[in-house]
Amino acid sequence: MPARETEAIILKTFPLGEADRLVSFLGRASGRVRGVAAGARRVKNRYGSTLEVLSHVQIWYVEKETRELVRIQQCELLESFHKAQSNYELSTGLAVISEAAELVLPDHEATEPMFRLILLAVREIERTGDWALPLSYFAFWTVRLGGWLPRFDRCSSCGAEFGAGAAYHAPWQPGLLCEKCRRPGMKALHLEARQLAEQFTGERLDRIENASGMGAALRELREAALNWIEHSSDRKLKTRELLETT
Repeated sequence: MPARETEAIILKTFPLGEADRLVSFLGRASGRVRGVAAGARRVKNRYGSTLEVLSHVQIWYVEKETRELVRIQQCELLESFHKAQSNYELSTGLAVISEAAELVLPDHEATEPMFRLILLAVREIERTGDWALPLSYFAFWTVRLGGWLPRFDRCSSCGAEFGAGAAYHAPWQPGLLCEKCRRPGMKALHLEARQLAEQFTGERLDRIENASGMGAALRELREAALNWIEHSSDRKLKTRELLETT
C-alpha cells in the first residue's frame, strides 16, 4: 500500500511500548490522525526532533482499513519552534493550544482554517517570546470557527443589552449573561475585552500591535473562550492550570 503524504502539525505524542511513540497530528489534507512512530523513543532514531509538540512537518504514513492507527514511515521538519518548545513559560502556551486542538478537532476531517490558525499562533509565540496575545487570539478564533461564539452585545437569557457594563461567563454557561441574570461563580467580561474580540475578528494576529497594554482584556477574553471550549467539548482543559503558574 503506497504511503500518503501531507503537511502536518504535531499535536501530541505519547509513549507506546518500550520503543515506539503514539503520535497525534493534524494534516493539512487529512485532518487529525493518530499513528505509530516505530522506534521513536530510542536514543538513535530517524525522527530526531520532528515529533516535538506543534512542530511543523511533512509526514508520510500508511493507512489500513482494518486498523485505527496509521503507521508513520517518515517525518521531515519544515519549521522548528525550538525557542518556545524549550522554554517552560512559553511551552505552557503551546500545551494549551495542543490540548484545545485535540479536544475540538474531529478525526480525519480536513480543517484548513484551524491548521492555519494553529500555525499562526505558534509562529507568533516563537517570534515574540510571549504566549498572552497568541493564545488569546487562538482561543477566540477556535470558538468562532467552532460556531460556539455567543452574542457579545446582549444577555443570552433576558436579551438586555450590555452597553458599557460587564457581561458574565462560566464553563457551564454557553452564552454571556448580564448583571441581573448572572449566577454565583461567573467571571466578568468587560467592554474592553469585548472590543478586543471585535479587533481579533477584523485583524490578523501578526498585525496586531500594542499587546503590552491589553493585559486585562487579553486575560478576560482568553478565559471566556477557554470556558466555551470546555463547555462545547464537555471536558476540562488540564493544561489550563499551568497558565496560573507562569
